[in-house]
Amino acid sequence: MIRKIVHIDEELCIGCGLCAEACHEGAIAVIDGKAKLLREDYCDGLGDCLPACPTDAITIEEREAAEYDEAAVRAAKQEPVQSGCPGTQMHILAPEAPEPDTAAPVSQLAQWPCQIKLVPVRAPYFNDADLLIAADCTAYAYANLHADFMHGRTTLIGCPKLDGIDYCGKLAEIIGSNPIRSVTVVRMEVPCCGGLEMAVKRAVQANGNRIPCQVVTVSIDGRLIPSVI
Repeated sequence: MIRKIVHIDEELCIGCGLCAEACHEGAIAVIDGKAKLLREDYCDGLGDCLPACPTDAITIEEREAAEYDEAAVRAAKQEPVQSGCPGTQMHILAPEAPEPDTAAPVSQLAQWPCQIKLVPVRAPYFNDADLLIAADCTAYAYANLHADFMHGRTTLIGCPKLDGIDYCGKLAEIIGSNPIRSVTVVRMEVPCCGGLEMAVKRAVQANGNRIPCQVVTVSIDGRLIPSVI
């Protein structure tokens, strides 16, 4: 039958998963980093997913499609929906502000995922964001990383030596595609961690050095050594 149904432009899709969360029928899932219409008969064509998409990758089109099956949707809701790797699904968190002299520290991670390799280039948590780009090891060497650096920032972590990649290209895209306010780099004093600092420096330069940046180095015994890019 000819009816209205959603269309997902995979080139515009950033795999954030917000459309899947907004779809009450479970017609959409993120698979291999892209939103997919799992079954046409699960889509009612009303477009609840449209306003959730931050990149306008979803539209309503009129075409030949299977009829909407409300009974099948209700039955499917009784079963878990497979939507790709849960570790890459985007979550926006709301951490409480750290309180001094408390026995239980509060996590200040404001979004998921946080690995540079896994975050999308465009996401709501990059809007007017102060970025913290931290080496993996800093959280272990510096005990107050959450309270002193992560609070109020969008956190990205990575290790160019372990990942074996140059983060410059992706970081340049993130900085160039979003209204980033500032960048703070927290790295270890070991030489291999210089790759992270250089990647950020080149990414900022590629965008005209328009964003204030600072680098803080953590010694292996937990001391802070500040500097400026």
